[in-house]
Amino acid sequence: MLYPDTVEAEVLVHKPWFVATMFGIVLLVFMAFNMSGTGFAELMRPVIGEPSTSGLYGRFAIGFAIAVIFTLNVVLIGFAPLKVQIGIVWLELLLLFIAFFETFHLSLPFIREKLPFLISQGVVTTLYVSAISIVIASVIAVAGAVAKLSNNGFAYAIASFYTSFFRGLPLLMQVYLIYLGLPQLGFVINAVPAGILALSLCYGAYMTEIFRSGIQSIDRGQWEASRSMGFGFALTMRRIILPQALPVIIPPTGNQFISMLKDSSLVSVIGVWELMFLARTLGQKTFQHMEMLISAAMIYWVLSICLELIQSRIERHYARSKVR
Repeated sequence: MLYPDTVEAEVLVHKPWFVATMFGIVLLVFMAFNMSGTGFAELMRPVIGEPSTSGLYGRFAIGFAIAVIFTLNVVLIGFAPLKVQIGIVWLELLLLFIAFFETFHLSLPFIREKLPFLISQGVVTTLYVSAISIVIASVIAVAGAVAKLSNNGFAYAIASFYTSFFRGLPLLMQVYLIYLGLPQLGFVINAVPAGILALSLCYGAYMTEIFRSGIQSIDRGQWEASRSMGFGFALTMRRIILPQALPVIIPPTGNQFISMLKDSSLVSVIGVWELMFLARTLGQKTFQHMEMLISAAMIYWVLSICLELIQSRIERHYARSKVR
């Protein structure tokens, strides 16, 4: 909901029909899977006997127990305040992920040994490539948005061709075209600049549409009023239009930056020592691929969470004028 509801109503997860429906769905889902080889089935041994030979009764008993636990958990969480609910659900999901990763029998000493290098080299390179790319992409986006909003046919044609082309090709193909294609034209480019250029051009095309829609969200009267006061184009954009468009532009731009952070892993194909490249390389030497891939996945997740928090603070800063 956009705003807190002042009308008191029964909590959805406490309504009998919802509880019964949720219980039935969970029961059917877990009966559909054979969980006789899981740790939970071993806990149910006093009830079902030997899990592997318990048959349909064992499936029903396991599914029934899980459905009861799940439903009771949801109902009890529904009594807690909103922030407590969020914290409990996050904690429970995190524990489930940890339990899932435990099934891979990961070598924790190997992870502890390689993690410092993975962070000091891989994370730094990933952030370096992503930060420079988002700055260049933003500059391209502003220029492209202005061109697409102008009455100049040449500018509009170039901007629309650019956005169509770079949004129409996979990012991996763009990386290869820039890294392998430019040397054939006489421009030899290293792996890191090639990766930055590919990310900048690709995300600049997407962000052009974000900036264009943000600028168009401002009432036309704002533009006409500033022009009638003698403001030039650049001054109008810098002092009148863009400051009002930023609250609209920032959320999708933040999402693009988070996407770019993850898509920077694609530049590993041309030898950039970013996070994904190092995770693959370090894991290949001892065939401990899952240790490094899961470590890299967790690092990407932590970086994304940090960026989400930064984005949230920036959004609140620019939304102060709209707080009632």
